[in-house]
Amino acid sequence: MANKILSQRPLNIDVAALLLRLIFGGLFVYHGYQKVIHYNEYLNYFTDIIGIGKKLSYNLLIFAELVCGFFVTIGFLTRITVIPIFIAMSVAVLIAHAKDTFQIKELPFLFLLLSIVVFVLGSGKYSVDNLLFKNRHAKSNF
Repeated sequence: MANKILSQRPLNIDVAALLLRLIFGGLFVYHGYQKVIHYNEYLNYFTDIIGIGKKLSYNLLIFAELVCGFFVTIGFLTRITVIPIFIAMSVAVLIAHAKDTFQIKELPFLFLLLSIVVFVLGSGKYSVDNLLFKNRHAKSNF
């Protein structure tokens, strides 16, 4: 046991991917759900920072957080569904909070970085992706 703890090798990459997806995606589902249940209230504070309209921007943010967050959580099309999250967090860090202190943009910056990790790591063994696509991957490996 001490060898595993002191080893530089991962204990279990698939469990790590699952935990990361559950935490990362779950937080986005929470934030997206809050935006839905407080829709009109939060929309009043939202601005059209990228020039596509305040309501459309807000709805796209809800899609990224709630829908894509849920898909990341369950591991469904993980690498594809993390892209809207990456874009939303890039806009938050680079545009919406560009002039704010780091303390204000720290959470979106962390989410931005974690979205890259989720993209690189993928969904792992314990995911819907694995259930749907495991035969496809097994056939392509010679």
